[in-house]
Amino acid sequence: MTLADSASPYLRAHADNPVAWFPWGAAAFEEAVRRDVPVLISIGYSTCHWCHVMARESFQDVDTAAQINDGFVAIKVDREEHPEVDAAYLAAATAFTRSLGWPLTVFATPTGRAFFAGTYFPPDARGGMPSFRQVLEAVREAWTQRRDAVRETADAVVRALAQATDAAAASGLPTVPDLVAAARAALTREDLEYGGFAPRDATMATPKFPTVPALRFLQSPALAQDAPDAAGAASRALAAMAASPLRDRVDGGFFRYATRRDWTVPHFERMLTDNAGLLEVALDAADDEVARGIAGFLLDVLQQPSGGFAAAQDSESWIDGQRSEGGYYARDAAARAELSPPAVDGKIVTGWNGMAIGALARAGIRLGEPRFVTAARRAADAVLAAAVDDGGRLHRAWLDETVSTAPATLEDHGLLAAGLLALTCATGEPAYAVRARALVDSCLADPEHPAPPGGRDPVLAAHGLPADPSPSDDDHPSGVSALAQAAVALWRLGAGDRYRRTAEALVARYATRALAEPLAHGALLRVACETAVAPHQLVIVGTHGDPLARAASVIAADVVAVVTAERCAALADAGFELFAGKTADVTTVYDCRDFACRLPVTTLSALRAAPPSAP
Repeated sequence: MTLADSASPYLRAHADNPVAWFPWGAAAFEEAVRRDVPVLISIGYSTCHWCHVMARESFQDVDTAAQINDGFVAIKVDREEHPEVDAAYLAAATAFTRSLGWPLTVFATPTGRAFFAGTYFPPDARGGMPSFRQVLEAVREAWTQRRDAVRETADAVVRALAQATDAAAASGLPTVPDLVAAARAALTREDLEYGGFAPRDATMATPKFPTVPALRFLQSPALAQDAPDAAGAASRALAAMAASPLRDRVDGGFFRYATRRDWTVPHFERMLTDNAGLLEVALDAADDEVARGIAGFLLDVLQQPSGGFAAAQDSESWIDGQRSEGGYYARDAAARAELSPPAVDGKIVTGWNGMAIGALARAGIRLGEPRFVTAARRAADAVLAAAVDDGGRLHRAWLDETVSTAPATLEDHGLLAAGLLALTCATGEPAYAVRARALVDSCLADPEHPAPPGGRDPVLAAHGLPADPSPSDDDHPSGVSALAQAAVALWRLGAGDRYRRTAEALVARYATRALAEPLAHGALLRVACETAVAPHQLVIVGTHGDPLARAASVIAADVVAVVTAERCAALADAGFELFAGKTADVTTVYDCRDFACRLPVTTLSALRAAPPSAP
């Protein structure tokens, strides 16, 4: 396969480089063995600004390309298409640089073992940073003249990562006091002046990220009694971001991050993951205006004709014949109408679509917006139709009619399953819940070591390269956290206590590190909160338009499901016991705690007289 034939806009954009790129796969390493040369692995993504810059400065330069082609086998990787590859080499890169990010530039042996790494390298030496061509020359010289030392370095990195993986042993399930302590530790990092989180000694030049998983952890109902300010910190962070240049003033979408502590000077790409996650934050913060704005951005900008949601929108666009970073977003609505908007990375990533499906399904219920549920349903149907091959295997992504060769990851299975379960609650459609359960079950062939059906990336596995030893929830849930989230959702819908045990086992495995670094493991800690307390479930048997159903839909609970009596029975028959016995001739609200329900409510006056207790 050539770059031009890939399902990645990032790879397609590099197809006409003078560099003789290989896509990620065994063929590149076989060629490196044949030629006895090291491998240059360049990892980035379509909307990455500095990836564009390095491409223009170095990869499109004929002389630089000749130097690469002469001394290396070059591999171009889309980190969004191959997240496991990206995570593995990011972990290895920590041995060589503290400045991690993208483009990630890794030099490896023909067996894939990293022996040097960095990020962006300029075309000319400046600011104490060598030029990219100087780096290429130095690496080539080391390979030809000091190969034993190079191999020892590469082997040492692999050993260190393997040892770190072995050290991540199960440490026990966190208690509510443990989780409260972790929340309080996170709150010590709150930026009380500008909102969000920052080190105590942060300067105005300190970048700020939304850190959505951490915000979702702080919004956990389990923290409400003993850490009452946790949810408030999340609301303050959202309000600060929403009032700042990080939020687009025209269409309501949020940019990737701000380069300054006060949320100004954004890095202008807009990611599906950030916005889907912030939609969830806004819903739990009861900020309907921000939630509607994000949902509108997802529908109007990122949703593709197929129904799936694009991965991101670029930071750059063409203005007056020149590439401009952020110039489009500086205009008002009228001025934008005269410009071509920044390109959208139309790649449909399976798991990320699961995040959007879940967020929009919940927004549709909470905000009384059927179009949000319709959009979620379109996306779900598109993913289930396009990302599943004839053998039933789920794939990571697709673009146009091209399905990625990358198999779906643990993250994809977990996030898509969780999204489908949320869609079941919004539509009552049992087929989505049944498919979600199958996705989770397919990863539990070995309950002690959950993994996607295809296992690890085959190239990484073939070369014995260890995975990231400490998967974190940076901008969205890791694979471990995603699967645990889906397992909790299945348990809450009555699919069986084994799913709760699965989630608890996953949490216990990584609990020590998560409790010590709560801002980096928010999704896993939220799952820990969800298994630590009894679930609060509302089943509304009726239709969305009914006044009683609408009044009950806005009540905060762990599960809010609006289903017809017929679909309630079908869900019960499919093995989701929460819905068993819940039939009604008129709209009826069942308020349940840990599957035990109060007497059903059938009138608005009764609902107001005895509102369901907050979780």
